[in-house]
Amino acid sequence: MEISAALVKQLRDRTGAPMMHCKTALVEAKGDIAQAEILLRQKGLASARQKAARVTKEGAIGAYIHAGGKIGVLVEIDCESDFVARTPEFQQLLHDIAMHIAAADPRYLDRESVPEEVRERERSIYRAQIEGQNKPPAVAEKIIAGRLEKFYEEICLLDQHFIKDDKLTVRELVAGKVAQFGENVTLRRFTRFKVGDNSAA
Repeated sequence: MEISAALVKQLRDRTGAPMMHCKTALVEAKGDIAQAEILLRQKGLASARQKAARVTKEGAIGAYIHAGGKIGVLVEIDCESDFVARTPEFQQLLHDIAMHIAAADPRYLDRESVPEEVRERERSIYRAQIEGQNKPPAVAEKIIAGRLEKFYEEICLLDQHFIKDDKLTVRELVAGKVAQFGENVTLRRFTRFKVGDNSAA
């Protein structure tokens, strides 16, 4: 089917993916822009997995100050080349993620960073919540696992839903940029400061 340049541009504006990738996705989705966006995200995740082992020794540190100087964020995102690190698109990614951190207040980068004592404390709370409900052990464990997943979504940056597009997690956002830049991209670390709060992440 014929795909208009305007539709390709609309998908490009929504996803940041290269124009040819947008056109290919729209052809595959028969012009359905929502389906084409899903296809691009799926391909981005596949591309990210393929490039995940590649070393990221370049990158940049971004800063964001919010709420009249009451909240500040520093975030490091790494990539493979200085060329990519200096592009407006990479700088925009830095800004967007720093702004997300300011708003969403993640405590950890990813679930692997969550200390075991914190995980066990949450499991204990969930077990106490379902005690007395006569749930079979296997069902109880599924409920606990589901609540733990929700906990990770709330406190782990990569598992949080991106504030500018809640259909995407931050992990999926970064994976999409791997496809866009053609390089591995690693969200390395962050620090969030809030006036009067001594527990910077």
